[in-house]
Amino acid sequence: MKRRHLLLLPLLAATVALSGCGLWSKLFNRGENIQPPKPLVEFAPSLQVQKLWSTRIGDGAGRSGVRLQPAFADGKLYVISTDGRIEALDAATGKTLWRQSTRVGDGFWLFKHKKPGPDARYAGGPSVLGNLLVVGTLDGHVYAMDAATGKQLWSAEVDDEVISPPAIEAGTVYARTNSGEVYAFDANTGERKWVYDQASVPLLSLRGNGALLATHGVVMFGSDDGNIVLLRGDTGAVQWKLPITKGLGRTDIQKLNDADDTLQLDGNILYATAYHGSLTAIDAAQGQIVWDRPFSSYVGVGLADKAVIGVDDNSLVWAFSKDGGGDLWKQDALQYHWLTAPAIQGQYAVVGGVEGYVHWLDLSDGKLAARVRLSKDEIRARPLVNGDTVYVEDVKGHVAAYRIGTSG
Repeated sequence: MKRRHLLLLPLLAATVALSGCGLWSKLFNRGENIQPPKPLVEFAPSLQVQKLWSTRIGDGAGRSGVRLQPAFADGKLYVISTDGRIEALDAATGKTLWRQSTRVGDGFWLFKHKKPGPDARYAGGPSVLGNLLVVGTLDGHVYAMDAATGKQLWSAEVDDEVISPPAIEAGTVYARTNSGEVYAFDANTGERKWVYDQASVPLLSLRGNGALLATHGVVMFGSDDGNIVLLRGDTGAVQWKLPITKGLGRTDIQKLNDADDTLQLDGNILYATAYHGSLTAIDAAQGQIVWDRPFSSYVGVGLADKAVIGVDDNSLVWAFSKDGGGDLWKQDALQYHWLTAPAIQGQYAVVGGVEGYVHWLDLSDGKLAARVRLSKDEIRARPLVNGDTVYVEDVKGHVAAYRIGTSG
């Protein structure tokens, strides 16, 4: 297993997974990226938001630092937690359809303390396609389940944590580990097809991996060393690799160059961001850069009709033209709220933040259109949009569904 240090953003004040190098105290003393959230300003909402239901899934992400996001399929919402719970909910009502709680360990002590065993710490996913539900764990396993019942179909062991959603496409399950390896498994049997080894990963990296993007027989992802990589789905061979950041700087933090945010594909144009790097539009078929512009982000972008919506590393929200990347607008009202990646819901961008708020921004000008509060806990994962409903989950496992409609 490749050993490296993992630095959790956005706060630099919540969780750090380090291997004893004293970096945490050094960062805190330097005061980098620990600005308090900008005070929220009251405004007249231009959008009506109705809360449909709320629930809780275990302890959520807990202290793991992962971005747990629900998955929607066929009217159901699937949620997991790092303390060993996985549930299928009716997406319209929040009613539990089935629930599995994994407990692995030794007899009475385990029963008394209810401590999840090594296979219980769900962290990557869930991902759903048809009747197949796939999750990864902090202990290096991938599990496939029947989406209708939660019954386990197969399991596979990998070399490290799986903290981003696996991808399912054309009879194959792809999973990425925190060591930089990508695995391909037969979706029916769990048999390993191939493994892509990044060979080297930076000693210091942000805590988190963007989800794999699998489509049309290829797999795409951003790496911890600032590259966008496209692999053949059948063999794992590299088709192309493009750097979108150089990670220049004097300090360890300034040299961070992760490009492992969630990629966005629009036709044949792939949009990617990197911390201390660029927002880059790539011709995915050719592996060539169409345009790029300086833009540092660790959460990624959302795609509207004619615009790319991004959240930078200070939580300023930007809109850029798809045609060349020119500025359309900037919203600074949520600065230092350490926002999630934006989701696009009709004519609005939706983001969550560190204090449990959910914000809707008008895509035409970036003005705040609505705000609700899920909880007092951080929202780290991109909201999940399905039509006029958005599903939001915080780090403690609180999940809620909100429906939008025009006011007036």
